[in-house]
Amino acid sequence: MQITLNHGSGGRVSHKLISELFLKYFQNNVLSELTDSAILGFFDGKIAFTTDSYVVDPIFFPGGNIGKLAICGTVNDLSVAGAVPKFLSVAVILEEGLPYDELETIISTMSQEALKAGVTIVTGDTKVVPKGKGDKIYITTSGIGILDPKFTDISYGVRVKPGDKLIINGNMGDHAIAILAARESLRFETSVISDCAALNHMIQKILEICPQVSFMRDITRGGLATVANELAEKTKLGIRIYEENIPLHPSTMGICEIFGFDPLFLANEGKILIVAPSQYANDIVNIMKDFPEGENASVIGEVVDEHPSQVILQTLSGGKRLLEMPSGIQLPRIC
Repeated sequence: MQITLNHGSGGRVSHKLISELFLKYFQNNVLSELTDSAILGFFDGKIAFTTDSYVVDPIFFPGGNIGKLAICGTVNDLSVAGAVPKFLSVAVILEEGLPYDELETIISTMSQEALKAGVTIVTGDTKVVPKGKGDKIYITTSGIGILDPKFTDISYGVRVKPGDKLIINGNMGDHAIAILAARESLRFETSVISDCAALNHMIQKILEICPQVSFMRDITRGGLATVANELAEKTKLGIRIYEENIPLHPSTMGICEIFGFDPLFLANEGKILIVAPSQYANDIVNIMKDFPEGENASVIGEVVDEHPSQVILQTLSGGKRLLEMPSGIQLPRIC
C-alpha cells in the first residue's frame, strides 16, 4: 500500500489515514477531539514555544529516522531554554507513492520518542503532494514547554562570565557521519550511529542540581564551532577550547580525514553545550555520565577575557588557531 493524493483530500480516505494511523499512535484525550485548535490547561510561570522543520535525506539512517529527529529536536530546543517540554504539534507533508509501512514506522517511532520524553502530541496536520513534487516526507513539529522564571535568561547568555567552563555531553559529529554513511553506503570497522536523542531528562536533572548554569544550547547544524562563535559574539567575551578534550568516535575521525571534514563543524542531534561556573563543572559532567546520552561528557574549554568575540582552539600539537563560524554547510539535508 502507498500514499495517494486521496490521502490528502480531506475526505474519507484522509479521515481513515488519520484515524487508523495517526490517532492509533498519538492517541490522547486532547488530540482525539480533532478540533482545529488544541485546548490546553494554563500553567503558572512562563511558556517557551518553538517550531522546526525536518527534511533529512535519507529518511531512515543508522540510529533513527526523520520521525525521531522531529520529536527529539523540538524537545531539545525547549529543554536548552530551561523549559520542561509538555506539548507538541506534528504537521507532515507526504509525497504520493510513499510506502504506507514506511510512514507507519516513522509515526510509531514518533510515538515512542514522545512517550520516552514525557511529551504529548496534541494537534497536527497532513498534506499530500503529487509524486515528484516532494521527497517522501517532510515533518514540522512545534512545541510548548513550561519555563520556571529563574531560568528565563539561560538562553540569552547574560549570566556568562570569564572563568566559566564549557561542557559537552559526548562525541561530536556522529549524526552527520551517520547520514553520510547512509547516503553513500559507507562501511566502517566500528559503526557510527546518529546521536539523535531527547535530552530533557538529563537537562532537567542538571538544572535541579546546578541551577546556576550560565548558558545552554543544543549543538546541531554548524556544529560546536558555530555554537561557540554564537556565544562569543553574544557575550563579547573570548572562548578557549582544548582540542584534546573533545570526544570523537574513531570512525568519525577517520571519515573526516578521508573527506576533508572538520568534526567541529559537523551536525549533532543529541548534544548540548553547557556553560557553568567552574565550581559546578565536575558535578555537571558526573550527572551527564549517569545518562546514556552523556557517557562521554567532558569539560572542553572556558570563557576568557582575552580575544573578545573570538573562539581559539588549543590544538593537539600545542598551537592555537582561530575557530571561525563556518560560512556554509558541509552536508546538506542532515536534519
